[in-house]
Amino acid sequence: MESMAHIKEAYNFVASRIKQKPTIAIVLGSGLGALADRIQNPISIPYDTIPNFPTLNVEGHAGNLVIGELGGHTIAAFQGRMHYYEGHTLETVVFPVRLARTLGAETLIVTNAAGAVNTAFAPGDLMLIDDHINLVFDNPLVGMNHDELGPRFPDASAIYTPELRTLTRTVAEEQGIALRHGVYAWWKGPSYETPAEIRMIRTLGADAVGMSTVPETLAASHMGMNVLGISCLTNMASGILDQPLSHDEVIEVAAKVNDSFISLIITVLSRLA
Repeated sequence: MESMAHIKEAYNFVASRIKQKPTIAIVLGSGLGALADRIQNPISIPYDTIPNFPTLNVEGHAGNLVIGELGGHTIAAFQGRMHYYEGHTLETVVFPVRLARTLGAETLIVTNAAGAVNTAFAPGDLMLIDDHINLVFDNPLVGMNHDELGPRFPDASAIYTPELRTLTRTVAEEQGIALRHGVYAWWKGPSYETPAEIRMIRTLGADAVGMSTVPETLAASHMGMNVLGISCLTNMASGILDQPLSHDEVIEVAAKVNDSFISLIITVLSRLA
């Protein structure tokens, strides 16, 4: 696990630059960073200026921590995330979430771009994450446990907070957003899955597959945070359609649903106590 001294050093740097501590953290996935542009009175801190903060190397991720007001709350929005496939350790991947919790965030909203495994879904759909399947078979909590963050053996029966999921489905209905819901499978990457692997993933019960999110939600749940997960389904998973997959398609489709995504998140925020 990352040294608590590293987390505290990053905390001291960020805390000295903001007026109010965030109560909600948002991790913005590929092509979804535009939500941060709606934050009022923003303080934008580039990742590469924060002590011990990991390096960001993926297209579609701006690489800024933006703290300000949105939906009646002080928000810490991470414009981009680190991925295991970049060669980072899982401890490094979840460093931003641990920093957010240390800053005061009690709720994590985590977003991603994902492939649709469920053939009833379509590119451009938003999917509420009900649960996940860890197909990487690794965990950011492996190693020495720091009791100040959470227990050695945390419960994982309700990582995605039921009340937040219910609220989000209600808001989506009101706004006429066809919000899907289902199980997210975490794939290591960076290569996309083969058609045979997608058939396996569907058989296991997953509705979408992606290369992120699970490490962050495990770390957040370990620290006692409420968690809301939303996937933007940017493509049909491998083998469903007779066409190759590309990251350009992921960014393009994510951009098309930004308005619905932003409206949904801001309204959910405004309904939170």
